[in-house]
Amino acid sequence: MRAMVLDRVGAMTPEGRPLALREVPEPEIGPADVLVRVSACGVCHTELDEIEGRLTPPSLPVIPGHQAVGVVAARGIGVRDLAVGDRVGIAWIYSACGQCAHCLAGAENLCPEFRATGRDANGGYAECIAVPAAFAHRIPPVFSDEEAAPLLCAGAIGYRSLALTGLRDGGRLGLTGFGASAHLVLMMVRHRFPNAESYVFARRPEERAFALELGAVWAGDTLDRPPVRLDAIIDTTPAWLPVVQALQNLEPGGRLVINAIRKEEGDKAELTRLDYPRDLWLEREIKSVANVTRADVREFLDLAATIPMRPEVEIYDFVDANRALIDLKLKRVRGAKVLRIA
Repeated sequence: MRAMVLDRVGAMTPEGRPLALREVPEPEIGPADVLVRVSACGVCHTELDEIEGRLTPPSLPVIPGHQAVGVVAARGIGVRDLAVGDRVGIAWIYSACGQCAHCLAGAENLCPEFRATGRDANGGYAECIAVPAAFAHRIPPVFSDEEAAPLLCAGAIGYRSLALTGLRDGGRLGLTGFGASAHLVLMMVRHRFPNAESYVFARRPEERAFALELGAVWAGDTLDRPPVRLDAIIDTTPAWLPVVQALQNLEPGGRLVINAIRKEEGDKAELTRLDYPRDLWLEREIKSVANVTRADVREFLDLAATIPMRPEVEIYDFVDANRALIDLKLKRVRGAKVLRIA
């Protein structure tokens, strides 16, 4: 089968091609696994973190990609809940132990044996992927493969982030950065909290205009101040500066939820010093988001189908994965980027 393979980590540049198109063996499956023939796979900033060494895979080479959609091509002898031909998605959570205190408490995202698709196991930038059947998710028929792909990460992690804000109807939510995840969060807010207001902070005028199209009541630059203080803010950027700026826009008792697996080091020179009385005093708080659970993915897919949610997607050919990633790095973003595999 064909796959886009990461052999080494290093800075990604427009001239660089960190992913190589290769013929690799089709993965073998165990008794509890399914083999999925991939049709589409979303492109995520986490792939940039892997390529550039901020989230180095434990071993190389590896096939990235953790927003894969396709059909079950084969199943292990122990699989009963999925059949050949079923359409499924594979998200960031590839597996967890199921036995530790975190797993037993429903927090498998915190499992010490958590394995991530496309980092700890080969992912969806390939024609086929093998995955434990218990971690494959049925895709609602209302979505095309390309629409479903970003729901598996950008949507699911956005769903978890929104839950962690504690937002209530009538509240004011800020979104710092307006890419794949944030635009889906805004859609969720409009459906779940019709009286809530969304405020968007984004560097590019195109992103701010897109946010207003989708129903934000205000959109400004990262350094701008909104007309009111906010009850909660979700930060989806890879940078540090927006974190400090977001804290300054919170109401007393407000919460900042950081939806990023790593932060880049490049803008520390810009970083405004964290000032305790200004930024954290009056019970303001910071909460990080760590991975997702299977429940996050499945609950969000059900919600997205009910709305129904239509993510904005930009489709690239499979062989253009490097171009999709560099466009993402250079912030050429409107919605989510998806590779068409089949």
